[in-house]
Amino acid sequence: MDDAGIEELLDELAERIEQSKPVLGNSQKRQVEIGPIFEILDEIRDIFPEELRQARIIVRDRQGMIEAAEIDANRILEDAERQAEHLAGEQEVVRLAEQRAQEVIDDAMAREREMRVGAEDYADQIFANLETNLDNLLKNVTRCRQRLNSGMTD
Repeated sequence: MDDAGIEELLDELAERIEQSKPVLGNSQKRQVEIGPIFEILDEIRDIFPEELRQARIIVRDRQGMIEAAEIDANRILEDAERQAEHLAGEQEVVRLAEQRAQEVIDDAMAREREMRVGAEDYADQIFANLETNLDNLLKNVTRCRQRLNSGMTD
């Protein structure tokens, strides 16, 4: 279930509380059937494992991107070294090969850094969104519980 599902469940919970009958003589207290309220809370609890599973997938994907970048960089380095060895005949050829190999190495390292930064930024954005969503969810659940509890204790 997605965030919209969580919001819908919280809205349903709030609606049930708001539409419940007031306790005779006290408009701040409400009579609610606790069975449906607990069912909604159970559905909300069931959503949390999915959010955590998605967070783990994001971490795994980020690690996969970093590993792929490192493999790509190593392959490029190996190719550069092979090219350098192949061109190692004369001094000028060797110098040019070393220069080209260094350029390839520098390019590979820059690409690897760029991919790593991109992967980390992507993961950070996803975690920030997840944190915001979970924070909003927690605030909504707390608000609903407070409404429910204020109706039960007054």
